[in-house]
Amino acid sequence: MAAAGRPSPGKLIRAGWDRIAVYLPAILMGAIALGSYWLVRNAPTLADVPTPAAPTHEPDNFMRRFSVRTFDMNGRLKSEIHGTEGRHYPDTDTLEIDQPRIRSFSARGELTVASARLAISNADGSEVQLVGSAVVRREPGTGAGGEQRARLEIRGEFLHAFLDAEKVKSNKPVELIRGDDHFTSDGLDYDHTDQVLELKGRVRGVITPRNAQQP
Repeated sequence: MAAAGRPSPGKLIRAGWDRIAVYLPAILMGAIALGSYWLVRNAPTLADVPTPAAPTHEPDNFMRRFSVRTFDMNGRLKSEIHGTEGRHYPDTDTLEIDQPRIRSFSARGELTVASARLAISNADGSEVQLVGSAVVRREPGTGAGGEQRARLEIRGEFLHAFLDAEKVKSNKPVELIRGDDHFTSDGLDYDHTDQVLELKGRVRGVITPRNAQQP
């Protein structure tokens, strides 16, 4: 029997459980938080996806003593490029050619021949930059109206030829020979289709009269 004035052991146990029950939710929440933190810290992480490297201007293909031909939809030869060595660059999809020799035919069958120490061509060969002792030569022919067109030759250290559009441009000094006429200038913009020639900067020229008599 419990002593007078003192609570019985049962009452003390119940009182203790009542106090624990008051703090039990907080204890459980703390235990859950600790467990979640442990799981996060120890969970396996996904492997980092490697970032693709930016393409560099490095050749992915080499050719030696080669020729590249392009044809129109009817199978007609449009252009032919020969070179001692060629290097393809995937980042720009261009072909760099040493000692190029180029033949290009217009829709009317007119032949243009070009050469240089170095050429940089786009993927389909329709646009070529000629660097070093560059020459573009158009052979004599007949225009759409039946007029005779004299032989035309353009020389310079840099010529930008647009073969499909039949244009030649340069921002460097050039020399132009058309028939017996001769010009030099600081730059050039030539459109063969429209027969428009623009010589830029300082221009010097010698024009031979068409009715001049040979001595």
